[in-house]
Amino acid sequence: MPELPHKIAVLCYLFDADGRVLLLHRRKPPNQDLYSPIGGKLETSLGESPTACAVREISEEVGLKVTAKDLHLTGIISEEAFQDECHWLMFLYELVKPVEVSCIEFDEGRLEWHDADSLNHLPIPATDRSVIWPLFWKYRGRFFTAHICCAGGRMEAVIEQPREESGPLRCV
Repeated sequence: MPELPHKIAVLCYLFDADGRVLLLHRRKPPNQDLYSPIGGKLETSLGESPTACAVREISEEVGLKVTAKDLHLTGIISEEAFQDECHWLMFLYELVKPVEVSCIEFDEGRLEWHDADSLNHLPIPATDRSVIWPLFWKYRGRFFTAHICCAGGRMEAVIEQPREESGPLRCV
C-alpha cells in the first residue's frame, strides 16, 4: 500500500437538557449526506491543539463560547487507511454541560437534535455505527482509545485502552 497522509480531527458531542445529541447532516465530504457530531480538522500549520480545535469548532459551527474546562476527552480513535485514501486520528470530546442550540443551517450542512435511539435509523458512517458510537456510550465520562483498520474495505477494531478491554471488536 502506498504511503497515505495522516489527518487529525476532533468530534464534539453536545447534548441538550433532554439528553438529545446534536448532529450535523453533512453536505460535504467526508461523510457527505451522513450524520455525525460536529467537529473538524486541526489547524496543524498553526500548532493548534486538539482541545483548542474543539473549542474553535464549537464556536464556528454552533456559535457557543466554551472553554477547555467545559470539555471532557472521552476517546481517541485512529482509523488506518480510511477509504484507502488517508489515516485519521480523531479526538472525541464531550461538552460536559447541556446546551440549547437552535437548528442551524450553514455551508457544512444542517444541525439537528436526535435521541440516542434514533441513531440506529439515521444514515451515519459505518465506523461510527459499528465502533465509535458503541464505544462512546460505553465509556462516556471516562476514557478509551481504539484503532480501526479500514484498509481494503475491512473494518477491524481493537480497543487499546483501557487495557483490560483489549481485543478485537465484532464489526458488522
